[in-house]
Amino acid sequence: MRPVVLCFSGLDPSGGAGLQADIEAIGQAGGHAAIACTAITIQSSQQVFGFEACSAELVRNQAMAVLDDLPVKVIKSGMLGTTDNIKMMTRLFANKVIKKHTSFVLDPVLVANSGGSLGDEQTLVAAFKKLLPYATLITPNTYELRALSGEQDLHTAAKKLCAQGSYAVLVKTSHDFDSGDIEQYLYVQGDMVHKSTLPRLTGEFHGSGCSLASFIAGRLAMGDVLIDAVKAADSWITQTLRAADAPHPEDNQAQLIPNRFIDFQNNL
Repeated sequence: MRPVVLCFSGLDPSGGAGLQADIEAIGQAGGHAAIACTAITIQSSQQVFGFEACSAELVRNQAMAVLDDLPVKVIKSGMLGTTDNIKMMTRLFANKVIKKHTSFVLDPVLVANSGGSLGDEQTLVAAFKKLLPYATLITPNTYELRALSGEQDLHTAAKKLCAQGSYAVLVKTSHDFDSGDIEQYLYVQGDMVHKSTLPRLTGEFHGSGCSLASFIAGRLAMGDVLIDAVKAADSWITQTLRAADAPHPEDNQAQLIPNRFIDFQNNL
């Protein structure tokens, strides 16, 4: 069957982010997405109102049903929501429940793009630090990168996470500036191995980070080496954002939803 990516992520009712973004992005990358749902959120395309996390036991049981059934090649995690869920994931790796050579793309979600808190930051950061060494790639936004590393300079922060055991970190500057191109830097074992420049498009996008990380996970499952997976994701995410849907076209400040099926639609 298609290469399988097992995603640990929350349900976004608006369909812009979370598990739906994972499913669509991984499918577009060529893989099959399986999901262990970590939380049910109450959110629109514009705002997070609240969430209820799934228990660590429930999330683990979902994951085990998939791991015992499907040939999982890559793990991807997004919103985990609670320290218990982060610790549970750490144990899956530490106890080798997840096979040793399985790639792991970690999107360390601390705060929703639309401003809603997804848990107590200090306890989430402390728990994440024990999970980071198992990650093949970490894809934090600049806020998360600084929170996890304790460093303000993005390059120093990426190097520090690598020094603490993370294999690779993708630095994204999209949250740091209001104008100019977006720069991304891929650090592998402390060295910058790739820099890309993406056009800064007008507007804010709901679920762009989920989509990017999941597409990378999908390409890793398809056999790409890490740098090629990142390059492919850069090209793909730019297309999806250019074609994004506008739920509130009358409001220039409203978040847009990436059109993750634009390639498919263009080929009809």
